[in-house]
Amino acid sequence: MWLRAERAFGLNAVVSRSVQGPSPFEQHPTNAQGASSSDRSVKDPALRTDLKDRPYANVSVPNAMAPMGGLVPPPTREPLTTLNLARDEKIQRLTALDNNEVRGCTRCRLCETRTNTVFGEGDADAKVVFVGEGPGENEDLKGRPFVGRAGELLDRQIAAMGFRRDQVYICNIVKCRPPGNRQPAADEAATCTPYLQRQLEIIEPRVIVTLGLSAARYMLDTKLSMTKLRGNWHTWRGIKLMPTFHPAYLLRQYTPETRAAVWSDLKQVLAELGLPVPQSKER
Repeated sequence: MWLRAERAFGLNAVVSRSVQGPSPFEQHPTNAQGASSSDRSVKDPALRTDLKDRPYANVSVPNAMAPMGGLVPPPTREPLTTLNLARDEKIQRLTALDNNEVRGCTRCRLCETRTNTVFGEGDADAKVVFVGEGPGENEDLKGRPFVGRAGELLDRQIAAMGFRRDQVYICNIVKCRPPGNRQPAADEAATCTPYLQRQLEIIEPRVIVTLGLSAARYMLDTKLSMTKLRGNWHTWRGIKLMPTFHPAYLLRQYTPETRAAVWSDLKQVLAELGLPVPQSKER
């Protein structure tokens, strides 16, 4: 499992033989006091990395091995590749990505506890993509995004904008439910983000709406608060992005102020699309 995680983070090879001396995996002769040369190497701080809690901590690390640095690559800010795909081609590519890669994915630890992957659903040619943090319990059981109480509220918000659910696209940062509905860890989000990038590359929406603080922070690589993020336009790899509150948060804080804030955000999305604001009371 450790090697699988390392591979997911971009490590495709390990050193099996040091520059100086024998392979760290070979047997070392034991000296007269009963301590092997590998034991002495491990006790030497200059010859080890921070591996004390791992089962292979008794492997010596040669001086020639420099630290790898961070395993999670920083998010790119380059504009997405413009594919200009026809609608049928978008559907085929999204279906292939889901069936051939996401459903069988074991690139991070979330695969161990999931019931179903939750790829996303909606119009492959959507102008608006809603991005949440990750699947919850209901979504994990059904394999669909936003199908619980929060999903019902999101459906009403989408209807208030003048859309049907099948006219937009809905997905998440991670495709598997984090245990206990916890926030996805940074490495989990980084490992799963390429799937989201490819979804957005295929769909080519005009606007992304992030739902909740975590989704906005992951997408924008920022530590700003929701107060400073929502209500203001941002850009994610060349696509306009509007952060707003997560429907689950609204279920807990469903006040006139929070409702007005979300509706203000969604009206800005409609204005960006050049669409009129429906006279709807259901928000």
